[in-house]
Amino acid sequence: MNNMTPEEAYNFVVNLGLKRHERSEHIIMTDPESAYLYAKYIIKGRWKAAEPVIMKDPRYAYWYARDVIKGRWLEAEPAIMKDPRYAYWYAHDIIKGRWAEAESVIMREAASAYWYAQDAIKGI
Repeated sequence: MNNMTPEEAYNFVVNLGLKRHERSEHIIMTDPESAYLYAKYIIKGRWKAAEPVIMKDPRYAYWYARDVIKGRWLEAEPAIMKDPRYAYWYAHDIIKGRWAEAESVIMREAASAYWYAQDAIKGI
């Protein structure tokens, strides 16, 4: 089991239909995607031990905030702000409005800036 990749360990748990498999968790929690999926589908809630890994990736940090926490995840906001698209989606879906701290990042990508201006700040 120790030579499995995080993806393989997650799939092992899924394929066995387990609710939780603590012996696999130390492997799963080394990968943001696998940790996010495990929290969402297996634990069905927050997985505090894996949060430092999940927040390393803006995409999975946003999805974790949206799907698992179902609200703002202040500790992960600096990571989410690194990606214009996920910063926009976080402002739109989680904050549901202007996210001034992330605007300089969102403006780096034309599509994100457009959608942010239209949807998040309503043209302000």
